[in-house]
Amino acid sequence: MDVEGKALKAGGSSSSPGLGSSGKRRKTCCLAVIGTTVGIVILIVILAFTVFKAKRPVTTFDDVGIKDLDLSLDIARLTVDLNVTLDVDVSVKNPNKVGFKYSNSTALLNYRGELVGEVPLLAGDISAGETKHMNLLLTIMADRLLSNTEIYSDVTSGVLPLNTYIRLSGKVKIFLFRIHAVSSSSCDFNIYISNRTIDNQGCKYKTKL
Repeated sequence: MDVEGKALKAGGSSSSPGLGSSGKRRKTCCLAVIGTTVGIVILIVILAFTVFKAKRPVTTFDDVGIKDLDLSLDIARLTVDLNVTLDVDVSVKNPNKVGFKYSNSTALLNYRGELVGEVPLLAGDISAGETKHMNLLLTIMADRLLSNTEIYSDVTSGVLPLNTYIRLSGKVKIFLFRIHAVSSSSCDFNIYISNRTIDNQGCKYKTKL
């Protein structure tokens, strides 16, 4: 019995080092996986805020021209029947290293702060570093001018002040991050009715993340 007990004792002690070694390997493996994961996350964060840092898309009015202009004056009633269609060229620049996806929007035409025309802008994508060009036709809705008391004096003076406004809202996806971006443009200009030209164009551009 003593011999068997000693043999069992010897056998039990010989298996302990193997179990300890296996546990150390598992612990080392887990630490390596955790370290690698943390390293990848840190790398993604660094890239997201450096090389792939989100930049503001910029919407620009490149050109505004008159496609059609018809008017008639009712001197007795001091009213104007006015139809104007503008040919507007717009560009949206995406300076990011990734695409910019924007939702449906609307280009607006205003007369002295009053909305007189609009055209829809369908949702779309702009690739990394791409500048997307859009051609829009903005038409004044004559019925919206009927109640405006200033339109008659502006038309008789030969100068019609107008404003165009566009606001694009979308997202830039950088790795796991989705960053909201908004780009808006507002341009004031005058239509000179006698020679059908546009002048005094001044634009303001705003972008934010």
